[in-house]
Amino acid sequence: MEILNIPTEEFRIFLMVLLRVSTLLFLFPFFGSPVIPVRVKTALSLVLAFTLWPVAAKTAPVFPDGTVPMLISMGAELILGVCLALSARIFFAAIQLAGGIISFQMGFSMINTIDPQSGAPMAIMSQVGYLVAMLLFLAFGGHHVVLTALADSFYLVKPGGLLLTQSLWNTMETLVSAMFTVGIRVAAPTMVALFFTSCAFGMCARFVPQMNILVLAFPVKIAVGLFLFGLTLQVIHIMVGRFVEDYATLLTHMMEMMGGTRG
Repeated sequence: MEILNIPTEEFRIFLMVLLRVSTLLFLFPFFGSPVIPVRVKTALSLVLAFTLWPVAAKTAPVFPDGTVPMLISMGAELILGVCLALSARIFFAAIQLAGGIISFQMGFSMINTIDPQSGAPMAIMSQVGYLVAMLLFLAFGGHHVVLTALADSFYLVKPGGLLLTQSLWNTMETLVSAMFTVGIRVAAPTMVALFFTSCAFGMCARFVPQMNILVLAFPVKIAVGLFLFGLTLQVIHIMVGRFVEDYATLLTHMMEMMGGTRG
């Protein structure tokens, strides 16, 4: 049986490629943004799938004819795309965590805006830090790293050949734990400065009770927080640059684990 003059075996390979590519694009922080129309993301997925189809055809194994084995292979492609996208989302989640902590310390916890990337409410500093990190990620060529890794994935992990190893779980666990560590480190200078600012106003309220601390402290804490957050953006610039440099290696190691070539 042939579909549009395409042999059934090759059409199956194309579906597997499309599933892997579309899963990554729809879940990746930049490509998966609701701001980008679904038609654009679908068209980009089709273009990339057609481009990578010949590459996958050389490495693809013989697909089983049964429905259940085919569904298992499709599930493996979904898991692979989710893992690759999650590796980037964890890094940007660390930036959002740092921004959320700073916003809370500044008194912005009750002021939330809609994040254009996810459509969910987000603290102001979290949104600013996220957008700056995303722009830096694109400026450093992070999207090129993702597309290159996507092409290499068909050599490292054959379509339907995903292996969920213990090393992969350990790597994902390390990334998730590092998210909290990185977020706290980024926000730590601003947290300490705002803490001492609150202590200073507490002492003023103790020794000068006539002073209206509530009215005076709020704008001062905002000014201190904005100034230090501006300095924090320099740290984010360095962090994103290092992340892009190491991201290709991280994706390669993860795909080697999923392909069974790395223990």
